[in-house]
Amino acid sequence: MSNGARFLDVPGAPPATRSSAWFWLVMGLVGFVVGQIVATAFVAIAAALAGDSAELHRFATMAAPPEWYVATSLVGLWVGFFAGPWVASRARGTGRFLADLGVRFRPVDLVGVPIGVGAQFVLDALYSPFIEHLKHFTAPTTKLVGASHGWGYALIAILTVCGAPFFEEILFRGLGLKALARLFTPGEGGATRRRAAGLTAAVVVDGVLFGLAHWELYQFAGLAAFGMLLALISYKTGRLGMNMVTHASFNLVAVLALVSSTGGVIH
Repeated sequence: MSNGARFLDVPGAPPATRSSAWFWLVMGLVGFVVGQIVATAFVAIAAALAGDSAELHRFATMAAPPEWYVATSLVGLWVGFFAGPWVASRARGTGRFLADLGVRFRPVDLVGVPIGVGAQFVLDALYSPFIEHLKHFTAPTTKLVGASHGWGYALIAILTVCGAPFFEEILFRGLGLKALARLFTPGEGGATRRRAAGLTAAVVVDGVLFGLAHWELYQFAGLAAFGMLLALISYKTGRLGMNMVTHASFNLVAVLALVSSTGGVIH
């Protein structure tokens, strides 16, 4: 695929057929499930090494679990988030993982910094009239970094600001959006109303899946909207670079907000 090209406009760009697109979606689901399983296994191993196996259930229900619990959970999830797209690329792509998923960066991707920061503040403003009625609204953020301090906090912050955007964008936009766009748009090229409707549907569904995957009732609407924004950026640029920068900036604001005790959303 040529740099910056929208993949639907590039003949043979993976997933090249609807059949391949379905395979990519299945691999995305498999990767998501595998991530949950590996995360559980990693946490169990870490707990055994720390001598805390008997406390696993308590850690899972804590508002702010230990740093090792959070870190191993995240890394385990990302194993699946990477494995699904990798298999999709190898089996129904060109086998060139980075190219198939659109992992490329350009200097212009720094535009993602104000976009991500702005998106966090816009969502905060939209939620502000309802915050006092939303119990435990900042619970997801607190669960990630609330119990961290010192080097432990730095590690969790790096994972959430750098790791999460990379692996989540690969799964949801690099694989998910491309598969949905191939399924929802007509085979012929060119700008048509049918193609525009299909792309709109792909962006919306991708955002909704992104929101659902985080399993946060109160934050679902905001995360889904942010997912749609990321999907639109991905399609417009033909890459994941600006997505990852936007996503990282969005999460960074939330990390800094937690430090100042003002809340925020990290995902």
